[in-house]
Amino acid sequence: MELEGFVSKSYRDHDDPLKFSWSSPSNIALIKYWGKNKDQTPRNSSISFTLSSCNTKTSIVFSKIEKQIDAVNFTISYDGNIKNDFRPKIEKYFASIIKYCPYLLNYNLEINTKNTFPHSSGIASSASGMSALSLCIMSFEKEISEEQFSTDFFFLKASFLSRIGSGSACRSIYGGFNIWGKHKDFEQSSDLYSLPINQSIAQEFQKFQDTILIVDENQKDVSSSAGHSLMDNHPFSMDRYEIAYKNTSALKIILEKGDLFAFCELVEKEAMMLHSLMMTSHPSYILMKPETLEIIDEIKSFRNVNKVPVCFTLDAGANVHVLYPEKYSKSVLEFIISKLSKYCFQGKFITDHAGKGPKKI
Repeated sequence: MELEGFVSKSYRDHDDPLKFSWSSPSNIALIKYWGKNKDQTPRNSSISFTLSSCNTKTSIVFSKIEKQIDAVNFTISYDGNIKNDFRPKIEKYFASIIKYCPYLLNYNLEINTKNTFPHSSGIASSASGMSALSLCIMSFEKEISEEQFSTDFFFLKASFLSRIGSGSACRSIYGGFNIWGKHKDFEQSSDLYSLPINQSIAQEFQKFQDTILIVDENQKDVSSSAGHSLMDNHPFSMDRYEIAYKNTSALKIILEKGDLFAFCELVEKEAMMLHSLMMTSHPSYILMKPETLEIIDEIKSFRNVNKVPVCFTLDAGANVHVLYPEKYSKSVLEFIISKLSKYCFQGKFITDHAGKGPKKI
């Protein structure tokens, strides 16, 4: 779909306040998105799966204002407390989407949000947060639109709007496995939004598990946006985009065939490449902690000794996502408790799994 297809053209005013609430999950990238264009499109395609328990719950009350203004009027709260730290990002987001949602200028938006997991610590809080926000907006648009649109369009535009707020957020609109970014092996894939690819996923990857080891609860040293910009002049950027393109093709085959150990090898390489790019950028960042490396070594050893297809991946932070099939849950969780929890901050970890996507509350 072209950009013009997402412009809201015909809608009616609604005088009474309307409230919409969504719970939207985070997602974990298997093929990493790292580097973006100025229009918030990716420099390479990425494949992810959507989580279940790690989510953001957001509600928006839309109240009619007497006179249209030049910018969206809103308040933002986190768990009931005004959170002005979030304002700059939300203001930028609204300024960027107003051409697609011009009706927002006629309303005051009272936004309240809350995460079920630590904010800005290497779990994609911007993904769950911006997708939940976009879904609330789309629920409002559906209510006031004078044009009928399908459920498919509802979620497609939600993914499109989410991407403008945070690139990875577009992958949280759908459950299971997703592709974002134009790629020859995925028909109808696009840089503008993500698409689910669950119909081609082997049984071995159904109900896939992700236990997130909280090594560090603190905010990351570098934001994702700043990290992406480091790729603009990175000496290895073009090599990275070519490798990511090939790895996307390789992962597609792995997911279709159900090759669990090939999955482990490729996903771990992607995670380490992401961090190597950060370490070789200018300025450079080392986001892994000593405990992160200890966990990685333990996971590799456990896999090799026990022949269990468990692996790790990382976002842009120190926390470790431990990935494994559901049927190995008992042995892997025993391993995590006995061997890995000691490396976690206060022994904390989150057990999660591939989820079915956002839920309207």
